[in-house]
Amino acid sequence: MAVLVNPEIDSLLESTSRSFYPTLKYLPKKIRGQIGLLYLLARVADTIADSKEGDTEELMRLLKEYNDVAQKRSESLPDFSTLAGIQDNPSEGELLRNVQQVIDGLNEYSGPDQERMLECLETIVGGQILDLERFGIAKEGGEISSLSTNEEMDDYTYRVAGCVGVFWTKMSLAHLISLGRFKEEELFMKGIRFGKALQMINILRDIPEDLRFGRCYIPSEALARHDLTPEDLLEKNNIDKFRPLYDEYLDITNDHLDAAVEYIKMLPETQFRLKASCMLPVLIGQRTVTLLREGNILDSSDRIKVTREEIRAYAKKLLRALIIPGGVKRLLEKNKDKVE
Repeated sequence: MAVLVNPEIDSLLESTSRSFYPTLKYLPKKIRGQIGLLYLLARVADTIADSKEGDTEELMRLLKEYNDVAQKRSESLPDFSTLAGIQDNPSEGELLRNVQQVIDGLNEYSGPDQERMLECLETIVGGQILDLERFGIAKEGGEISSLSTNEEMDDYTYRVAGCVGVFWTKMSLAHLISLGRFKEEELFMKGIRFGKALQMINILRDIPEDLRFGRCYIPSEALARHDLTPEDLLEKNNIDKFRPLYDEYLDITNDHLDAAVEYIKMLPETQFRLKASCMLPVLIGQRTVTLLREGNILDSSDRIKVTREEIRAYAKKLLRALIIPGGVKRLLEKNKDKVE
């Protein structure tokens, strides 16, 4: 099934996303292409920002010039061929070789939809530039830098993911649903928390990988309260000391996921495809939180993640839930009970 108008763009989307592509299949056709294209636009920026070679200033320049072309502030796209050639993930290299095609995909959509996509992209790129300013290039074996406060952490989760909840909600309200002003405001707030939940999971799951490249998203002030430093997180035997703080952040993530569940409940029952597309990442997120509570995240040899088989199993459960009256609500509640 082609998700976007251009099948080549659809191929890029499928090859670059392990968990998002199945979610996209559930989305109603009226917004599927726009949300898929935003993912690719953001993934280009993410691939640039996370490149492991070059220098910080060069990556920031490439990010800004890429965003300027996407935003139609410039027509001169930078040359990504060198950056494409050094990517560990071949799919990301291919994505960088087709940036112009991704940007041209914007022309398939209306002016208001382009504005919504580009507004979100602007926020995401701003967050990634701030990330590079704080941490520099992701260089293996270098000195570890960390965020300072929980406020910085929360701001980061908004810039790179919470804003996607805003975009998703705007697209839904523009093309699919109408709730009334006060309920719409509530939906936006829950949508922001939905995005933050998914980014918190990324942060809490990827601690060993981020530390390896000199980045610690666990704030130094919070670590100091537990007599820890970012460097202490390199040692797996420090998990007992780190666990109380780690559980605090998992609790915050769980609260955000609860808001995501409430977001889904606010969607009209007739929008079963929209509900399904929101449910899959929540189910996977809840399962990931459970795994993170049970495992030792500081043990870099034991990668904690939901398997492809589990994702497929959740997709099957979701399909069954959609055809049974009240099945969606029961599936969410059952999965939440397992988390708690």
